[in-house]
Amino acid sequence: MAISLVKGQKVDLTKGNAGLSKVIVGLGWDPAAVKGGFFGMKKAANVDCDASALLLDANGKLSGEKNLVCFYNKQSGCGSVVHTGDNITGEGDGDDEQIIVQLDRIPATVERILVVVNIYECESRRQDFGMIKSAFIRIVNPVNNQELIRFNLTDNYAGKTALVVGELYRHNGEWKFNAIGEGTHAAHIDILARQYQ
Repeated sequence: MAISLVKGQKVDLTKGNAGLSKVIVGLGWDPAAVKGGFFGMKKAANVDCDASALLLDANGKLSGEKNLVCFYNKQSGCGSVVHTGDNITGEGDGDDEQIIVQLDRIPATVERILVVVNIYECESRRQDFGMIKSAFIRIVNPVNNQELIRFNLTDNYAGKTALVVGELYRHNGEWKFNAIGEGTHAAHIDILARQYQ
């Protein structure tokens, strides 16, 4: 049974799951209904959210452009983190985007894997996370498809154009997960990544 997390909560991943060497980080969201169309009818905004992973060293720094895994760089330089593809609408049930993390292949120089989501072309489209609902991150064991962790983002992120959702991090030789859920401003993933360079 999955552990449902609250903001700021940390939980062991590998310690209680012997043999867990690979996880799927699934992110999902739905566009919120906005006024528009005929007679002020509500319709869903077309918001293109992009999930990304930043592989950070012990100093919290992104040590190389290949350590940013996103829609235009789908695999880390070491090959241990892979983005499965871009979803431009957020429609449908389940995960909208997935990032596969091979925990046992993460280089020793990487201490944390920060998972973030930003809105593509947010400035030109005048969009922010107030136009998104039902956002979540979950960690799944791909061997048996068991959901290990789920963190539903319930805060109001209106006005924010990027979310730092959570992080996988090393602690005493084990991997843990930290539910962060912080909104910030970044018009593009490259701008957000610069904060960690």
